[in-house]
Amino acid sequence: MTVRRLGIEEELLLADVETGELRPVAREIIAACAPSSGARHGAQVKHEFFLSQVEVASNPHTDLGEVRAELTGARTRIAAAGAEVGVAPLAVPGPVTAPASSSWDDFSPGERYAEIDRHYGDVARQSLMCALHVHVEVADDEEGVAVVDRVRPWVPVLVAISANSPYWHGRDSGYDSWRSRVWNLWPTGGPAEPFRDAATYHAVVRDMVRRGAALDVAMVNLDVRLSHRYPTVEFRVADVCTDVDDALVVAALARALVTHAAVRVGSPPDPWRVDELRAAAWRASRFGLGGTLVSPESRELADAGDVLKQLVALLTEPLEQAGDLALVTRGLTSLQTRGNGATRQRAAFAGAGDLTGVVADLRERTLRS
Repeated sequence: MTVRRLGIEEELLLADVETGELRPVAREIIAACAPSSGARHGAQVKHEFFLSQVEVASNPHTDLGEVRAELTGARTRIAAAGAEVGVAPLAVPGPVTAPASSSWDDFSPGERYAEIDRHYGDVARQSLMCALHVHVEVADDEEGVAVVDRVRPWVPVLVAISANSPYWHGRDSGYDSWRSRVWNLWPTGGPAEPFRDAATYHAVVRDMVRRGAALDVAMVNLDVRLSHRYPTVEFRVADVCTDVDDALVVAALARALVTHAAVRVGSPPDPWRVDELRAAAWRASRFGLGGTLVSPESRELADAGDVLKQLVALLTEPLEQAGDLALVTRGLTSLQTRGNGATRQRAAFAGAGDLTGVVADLRERTLRS
């Protein structure tokens, strides 16, 4: 079986190296990270919604080692460019400390971002956040929609694995992934009913645009969607991971879920209602891996570790085919031992006694190879 290519997009905040305050210097960072003529092309560094963040987009690869090299290389380039203006990249889903200036939430330049601001108001203005998006290639839109329909009950588990946003604007939210809760303010965010075929999917997307919930197809923010730019299914639920290896675990599981679902095209998807999926996602964002999750197999609450075992058992064959089983097994064992990103941030707070210690730990781990 052919191994599917995948790519990762991750968003990073730009923080002052002295104060930890976010600074709107994306223009300078992106210009400095632009590849010189004849240079080897690695991950792209691009604008996102706000000038105090950048997006890193890897190229598509079958080998996750190559994806890892691109992500770590881009983080290093951003750090080098940031050193010239006194900022460092933070792989964290949202502002950890309360902003002290009025410029941290400046929108990126361009009419599109201005129109998003005008159309969505405070939903857009509260969306300075950083996610991890995983693109996995599919044969065509029909296969892609079959995948979107079938992976739905496992998507909350990816939220729990990647959960990395307990602190938000100076407060402990009480959640492991508060970013995923804030993201659901967008009118097209969250899980969807099964589409059954590509024609229905595209008709629903057109309706979202026609009714103004989405400015265009790029603003359809479903948990899992067909990419409007690439021949891929895009998983959009994960928090950006401070540790690159955690991001690779999410990516490997996403690819395996696509492969597993694709071979079942023609069979009906499991009959999960959207309200059930929202409840499962809430629990994953609230407790992460530290308690119980909704098991997609039993449909009951189960120990998070047991749900992870169920996921690996389900995906053992596609993980082995892609050469990812050892990476995932090792990564999930590590996550269960040391905790997810939220657990590590709270441990940093306990050790330092304040949020500056959390920011310092995030800065160090963002650049750890």
